[in-house]
Amino acid sequence: QVQLEESGGGLVQAGGSLSLACVDSGHTFSIYTMGWFRQAPGGKEREFVAVIGGGGMTTYYADSVKGRFTISRDNAKNTLYLQMNSLKPEDTAVYYCGASRYNSANSRSEGRYDYWGQGTQVTVST
Repeated sequence: QVQLEESGGGLVQAGGSLSLACVDSGHTFSIYTMGWFRQAPGGKEREFVAVIGGGGMTTYYADSVKGRFTISRDNAKNTLYLQMNSLKPEDTAVYYCGASRYNSANSRSEGRYDYWGQGTQVTVST
């Protein structure tokens, strides 16, 4: 069983940094591909941000965050991370972590995910 909980969201000025964490309280964290998605205000669809394979060796990023965000994981701590630098107002969204049984190359759409956290709000002010 996978139970995910995100933390680390908050309010930051444009150009600033935030670090998100997602902890799995279950016992099978390392076998899952893990991803970050976000949903902007106004009823927009949840969009892919970044994904990392179970071993932590393969990663993929959305073009909009490439070079600014870094996804990582610590399987010993059952924790997924997202380091966000050079934040922009358009990064404002609720950020969700998810667990997928597919490999990282095939886990860039939300339909591939079996488990989700409750989300954490990130707000970037101008």
